[in-house]
Amino acid sequence: MQILRNGKMLFSMPGANALAVDRGTILAAGSEEEILNFATAETPQIDLNGLSVLPGLTDAHIHLEAYGESLQIVNCDTPTRAACIERVRLKAIPTPGGVWIKGHGWNQNHWSEGFGTALELDQVSGNHPVFLTDVSLHCAWVNSQALHIAGISASTPDPEGGRIQRDARNDPTGILFENAIALVESKIPPTTRDQRKKNLCAAQQKLLEFGITSVHDFDRMPCFQTLQELDEEKDLLLRVVKNLPVDQLPAIIEAGLRPGFGSDHLRIGSIKCFADGALGPQTAAMLEPYELDSANRGTLLLTAAEILETGTQAAVNGFSLAVHAIGDRATQEVLHGFDLLRKYETEHGLTHPRHRIEHLQLLHPANLGQAAALQITASMQPVHLYNDMETANRHWGSRCRYAFPLASLLSNGTKLIFGSDAPVESPNPFWGIHAAVARCSKGKDPSEAAWIPKERISVIEALQGYVHVPHWQAGQDHTLGRLEAGYKADLVVLDHDPLTFPIDQLHLIRPCGVMVDGKWVYHNW
Repeated sequence: MQILRNGKMLFSMPGANALAVDRGTILAAGSEEEILNFATAETPQIDLNGLSVLPGLTDAHIHLEAYGESLQIVNCDTPTRAACIERVRLKAIPTPGGVWIKGHGWNQNHWSEGFGTALELDQVSGNHPVFLTDVSLHCAWVNSQALHIAGISASTPDPEGGRIQRDARNDPTGILFENAIALVESKIPPTTRDQRKKNLCAAQQKLLEFGITSVHDFDRMPCFQTLQELDEEKDLLLRVVKNLPVDQLPAIIEAGLRPGFGSDHLRIGSIKCFADGALGPQTAAMLEPYELDSANRGTLLLTAAEILETGTQAAVNGFSLAVHAIGDRATQEVLHGFDLLRKYETEHGLTHPRHRIEHLQLLHPANLGQAAALQITASMQPVHLYNDMETANRHWGSRCRYAFPLASLLSNGTKLIFGSDAPVESPNPFWGIHAAVARCSKGKDPSEAAWIPKERISVIEALQGYVHVPHWQAGQDHTLGRLEAGYKADLVVLDHDPLTFPIDQLHLIRPCGVMVDGKWVYHNW
């Protein structure tokens, strides 16, 4: 047993400033006087010197394997296209001949030159095929060798749900959208089991240092398999809710898997579907055309009827759906599909699974109250605001009034859970909290610079989306997300109190210590 005293316990009993932790569980929370009654002369005591303590934070939307890999590959988040190309050149020099060069994080909306070309990469890549995903993961930039390996030429048709960007002669430019990405990605040698394990361990360590002790993961089945190995070897410290891809649903059902099945550190969550693309490459499905492209309304990948069809198969087997929807047409279509699904569930005496919409970046005002009415959780990533504000203004115009409508959704009774979509954005949860509360770039005064200030939310509302509500979503709120007796001893000690720290500085908060299962897994005091 150990005692944590002289702290400020958030999401705990009123006035609590101490905890007794025993065998991975919080034995008691309360005043220091009360908690010290549990101590013996041998009981370790940690004086927190007035620091604030939160339950361990949750990233409710992350790509664990991709994030781990992003720590090893070319960082394409550069202010110019030329700078990104230079990083590819530097990576190519020590890389053995013929080995793929991979990178992530470019955003053509931040480059005055716009999209790059295969020829530009050819000039610096030597004999290496190159594959660079954009910040949204819905677009890729490849060189000519990669196009050749994939057999992509002027005569190659666009795959269903994808597009090959072409020049005036119909030749591929090297830019691939949505399902066209797989034409090249499928040719890249798969990551070995050992490398995937190393990548996941690297991701885990970074997340723990951010104060994240639980995640809802959206990577595919190989990631799930490796996480199982780490769990069996007792090397999985994070608590992972593993959401599974919809194309695997028949196999999942046949294998007898069910939501909630697993261990304390790895359990099955929802079934993931895609209804559209993303804002960055302008593939998010829109009710009206993009402001700068009157012929483009994005790409709708899933209809309400298809949601009903998939959802009934899932719901009969106890699964909820997690549906990616960013544009206002996609969110409207998904909500219509969930309406049909809820009626089916009621008519057939099924319990209502905790369905969720992922991202939900733009809503038509007519749909603001629909998620709450249907008991659908909004799984959102406030940190996207940093990179998306200007892009949204450019491509959505006045529709941005209901972009990232956090306050509107909350006022209508919608449950919000927050994540990062890492590696799309940084998984630092305090960046996400700042973005939700300030709605402006780091270092600016939110009272003057807030983007759509009516959609700002309070610090405590933002914390709820990282601390407690994600565990409700996963059916774990009776054991996680509170600093109270009987809850798991997952917690983070902060260098500043988020409830009193200046709003414009929330992104600067850092963990001093992180505990999982009653054991310190990170500390810097």
